Amino acid sequence: MRRHNLSLVLAEVHAAGELTRAELTHRLGMSRSTIGALVAELTDLGLVSESVPSGGDRVGRPSHVVGPSARGPFVVAIDIDVTHITVAAIGIGGTVLHRRTVQTGPVSPSPASMAALIAAEVGRVAEAVPSAAGVIGVGVSVPGTVDRHSGLVGVAPNLGWHDAAFGDLLTEAMHRGAPVEVGNDADLAVLAEHRRGSGRGSEDVIYLMGRVGVGAGIISGGVPLRGHDGHAGEIGHTVIEAGGPPCHCGKAGCTETYIGEGALLTLAHRPLPPTDDAVSDVFAAARSGDAVALLAVRTVAGALGRAVAGLVNMLNPERVLLGGSFSHVLELARPEIERALETHVLEAPARSLQLDLPAFGPDSALLGAAEIGFAALLADPLVAASMSA
Repeated sequence: MRRHNLSLVLAEVHAAGELTRAELTHRLGMSRSTIGALVAELTDLGLVSESVPSGGDRVGRPSHVVGPSARGPFVVAIDIDVTHITVAAIGIGGTVLHRRTVQTGPVSPSPASMAALIAAEVGRVAEAVPSAAGVIGVGVSVPGTVDRHSGLVGVAPNLGWHDAAFGDLLTEAMHRGAPVEVGNDADLAVLAEHRRGSGRGSEDVIYLMGRVGVGAGIISGGVPLRGHDGHAGEIGHTVIEAGGPPCHCGKAGCTETYIGEGALLTLAHRPLPPTDDAVSDVFAAARSGDAVALLAVRTVAGALGRAVAGLVNMLNPERVLLGGSFSHVLELARPEIERALETHVLEAPARSLQLDLPAFGPDSALLGAAEIGFAALLADPLVAASMSA
């Protein structure tokens, strides 16, 4: 019971940030004395810290404020994209303590080479954090399918990976240091947004990730919907037109060929392959009134609206969050997306639908990777805290 209650208190502070003891008492339904004892133990473990607010007009003794410890254990989160990786040290509460972005070039490294690169970057980032504790876990976001049982990256088509035991490779490259967890980028993005971002308070949320590839992270009934093996949400390779453009996955007419970043560049008459700079240039040109770029964005927006409509009719979410390059499409061409939704979504699910931007912008998958890195600590603060070094 004590371990369970410690977990509840730490998880609440992790998700909500600073809270008074009175707020923790109300939220968790525990007595003030129990909350006081649990907070004291978490403080001794170096996981939270307390402060007493000063000033204000309130009468009586102020309630202590409990927040994440600034020098507590942290995780290293990695977000792998096609042309670069982002590596960050992230503390309890989702605070980014230090970050690095490393370009990997137009051709993605092999799984083994990527593992070696990330292992070196984990060490650099960890050394840059002035923490009294250390790395409690490593979480990795991958743009591909991840088997929920084995952690195997089955297919990451835009990286050219197939059946890669990436978690094992990274563990070995790190000389079996902190435990490694691997997840799909869209699944992790929706996890972060649901816990403390734009999806917080909603039981049914879809995060549609727009990069070179396209994927959907889904929260249904308050829990992640990942499918039997963890491959749910691969909307990018759902065929919507059999005679459509060829896709690198080997099929033709995949959703990705209409709304992915490659499709945007092709419509804007820009050279391939997609790069961050090339995609950003198209959006900048559209914002400045360039007719070709604006038409390209609007064309993608119409197809994106139809893709979202299919998800809405199937899953009936309360919120749909458009992340990655889709955030810019929404900002520039919301009317085109909404017209497609009005045309293709059934009346009942359309009434409650909210179309939003992610609260964390391009960092949603990175912060989601941190969440899986923190999972062991949040589940059992006593055991996991003793592992930090």
